[in-house]
Amino acid sequence: MAALENYLLVFVAGLITALATGLGAIPFFVVDEVSDRWNVILWGLASGIMLSASVFGLISEGLAEASPWAWVVALGVNEGIARTVPLVVGLLAGVALVIVAHEVIEGQEVNPRRYEEADFRKLLLILGILTVHSFPEGVAIGVSFADLDLEGGVAFLGFAVPLLAIFMTVAISIHNVPEGVAISIPLRSMGVSEWKMVWWAVFSSLPQPIGAVLAFGFVRVAREFLPVGFGFAAGAMVYLVLTEFIPEALELGEGLPNRGYGELAGGLVVGVLVMVPLALL
Repeated sequence: MAALENYLLVFVAGLITALATGLGAIPFFVVDEVSDRWNVILWGLASGIMLSASVFGLISEGLAEASPWAWVVALGVNEGIARTVPLVVGLLAGVALVIVAHEVIEGQEVNPRRYEEADFRKLLLILGILTVHSFPEGVAIGVSFADLDLEGGVAFLGFAVPLLAIFMTVAISIHNVPEGVAISIPLRSMGVSEWKMVWWAVFSSLPQPIGAVLAFGFVRVAREFLPVGFGFAAGAMVYLVLTEFIPEALELGEGLPNRGYGELAGGLVVGVLVMVPLALL
């Protein structure tokens, strides 16, 4: 069982990524709007970062931690293939969660300006929508801290922090900035003040520290499910990138030359290149 201070550190890491979302509102303190071109580039950047974090961080670590489940081996499955089963189960579970959650909230529109007026039912809907997008990122942070104070790592405030945890915290923090921009754009059009845009951007990511603590607690108690946890976070994030981030970028780029494919590709490449050096540490 992890000590209380370990849970606190994981919560702070998740909170840092949530606060980073608020940085997306900062440009609106000096400009009235962000162009579609830059929006497409930023969504591409966020997508590249998430894909890199999922593949080079979560999936890679999941494979390294994988061990075959006994019942799978008992079925006569090749041991090499059997080792990947927990990770694959996690990947599919992450995708399934996002699909089911989207089915539940499909067609619901939430106006951030009315949050304070929302009744209990609407607040549950709002939290559900935010959780679908932010909770998997919190899970990614939580599972990345699984080896906190267990197997070396980087010394920090008396903790031995795994390099993967640093990688994921940095990756999701950077990724959250474009999300904050996307959240702030409609708020700007509704006349919401700059500081309130910062607040709502941060609010949209508050499920992350909660998801981080829950996932960390689970994998520390049931470490045999660690590869499943890595797969779950990676599956959910990759699915969100492919079904939401990239389509959002392409929709914004419809009025640009070549429909913004160049800007999207450029953002993707930069996002991947930014994270690869951290992944190789």
